[in-house]
Amino acid sequence: MTEPNVVGLQEENVLIRVGECAVTILPRLGGKIASIQVRGHELLQAPLAPYGPRTQTMAFDEGDASGWDECLPSVSECTVETATGPSLVPDHGDLWRVEWKTISATNNCATLRAECFSLPLTVQRSVALTEETNGWQMRLDYKVTNTGSSPTPWSWAAHPLFTAEEGDRIELPGSIKTLRLEGSGGERLGKAGSQVSWPIATMANGSLTDLSVAQGPESAIGDKLFAGPLSASENWCLLERPRVGVRIRVRFSPAATPYLGLWICHGGWPDRPGTKQTCVAMEPTTAAVDSLARTIAQPELGSLVLAPGESFSWPMIVELETI
Repeated sequence: MTEPNVVGLQEENVLIRVGECAVTILPRLGGKIASIQVRGHELLQAPLAPYGPRTQTMAFDEGDASGWDECLPSVSECTVETATGPSLVPDHGDLWRVEWKTISATNNCATLRAECFSLPLTVQRSVALTEETNGWQMRLDYKVTNTGSSPTPWSWAAHPLFTAEEGDRIELPGSIKTLRLEGSGGERLGKAGSQVSWPIATMANGSLTDLSVAQGPESAIGDKLFAGPLSASENWCLLERPRVGVRIRVRFSPAATPYLGLWICHGGWPDRPGTKQTCVAMEPTTAAVDSLARTIAQPELGSLVLAPGESFSWPMIVELETI
């Protein structure tokens, strides 16, 4: 299989464009949103490795670990019990590993569909790009359907890796004062499951750090945190990038996706040698943890189940404001 290339294999890409904003989607590579460009500036994490084939069992860091993927039916690898026996959900879920089918595509809108393999679920995602007074808006509409014959658990998280550089700033609604720690490289913020103050957090060594300000890659930071469950007014988060003149605001519906994951990586991942991520992922999600198995064991963390033939739909909006 020839390694796909965003530039070299245009016939395999779906490109939607409005004025000076362009979005590139790769159906063969997990429906990945590989590029969001505004006035020539790339807003997504560049590939850490060349694009290439994916398997049903490879780890996420064995791939390109870039752009925007969809995590379903779990973010972390786990085993869940089903009516037909135990099922292993792989690292970062099924969808980034499978080919998506393009249902429709126009100059400013594209709809794609894909099937999971670990659980009987299909997902459809539409991306529509419009120009606004102060920039552009990407609206994403999702629908997941249980195609099986028995109730099926699931969880979803968006996985948009927005590139970030030193001095960029993350903003959350002012009412959010604490986040739950899913994990932190070297346990710099403490043990998983602990509460972390936002934006000024006390590190495990007793010193303070401002989580809202991006650090340089030499800081080797890799933190995953969750906010929620969120109220109707706590429906946004923001990454401000002064050098490129863009404010990236993610909006979502807490009624449908009541949690927000934050992956803050300034050179701290992957653990293997080589190029590291320098990004901030603002991740609306249905669950308060990365593991579907944990939500099943602890329903208060966001357990969801679809009956046979049942569907669930939700929106997400990305506003690209010029500053």
